[in-house]
Amino acid sequence: MVYYFTSTTVDPAAVLYVGKDKFENEDTSNLPSHSRFHADNLSSAHVYLRLKPGQEWDSIPVALVEDCAQLTKANSIEGNKKDNVTVIYTPWSNLFKNASMATGQVSFKDHKKTRTILIPTRQNPIINRLMKTRTVSSADELFADKENHLSELRAKAREKAKEARKEEERLAKERREEKYRREHAYEDLMKGDDEGDGGGKRSNQDGWDEDDFM
Repeated sequence: MVYYFTSTTVDPAAVLYVGKDKFENEDTSNLPSHSRFHADNLSSAHVYLRLKPGQEWDSIPVALVEDCAQLTKANSIEGNKKDNVTVIYTPWSNLFKNASMATGQVSFKDHKKTRTILIPTRQNPIINRLMKTRTVSSADELFADKENHLSELRAKAREKAKEARKEEERLAKERREEKYRREHAYEDLMKGDDEGDGGGKRSNQDGWDEDDFM
């Protein structure tokens, strides 16, 4: 089972979710465009925050980070009883997992790509507010959500690549046109001179009537 929570500290509201146990923590750890929260040096649930399109993991509003951290602390058997619990968070892309690690255990590819927040005490108003929004879904629904999310990301990537190709074609056309102008600038100038003097010939149509000459 997967527990979903809604944080109303931001508008639009943010979605947080937590796996029921370490096995479902394993399943929830492979969703892109999410940030993961975990109690540092303590056993705890993995709390995931679904980022909004274009949102960066290191610019999450402070109030939303605190919601995630409070929920993380509350879902740690040991951490829930302690004060001054440090919660560490990182983007999904920075999670590292190999076959030697226990179920539900992950590490970081780059420890510099993490942030921490100190939670001095449990804030019951925050936990109570989040618990009122809790819904439960099956792991299958989480996987379907994952596939839908990945499909959206692939569609956006294709659209971005299409736009990049169109821009490159536009720039290539401009370069070809500029090259043509440079290569034919002298010819166009000579052509303009020839047209201006009638090819070097004068006629009565140019105003040079024979009667004008004495």
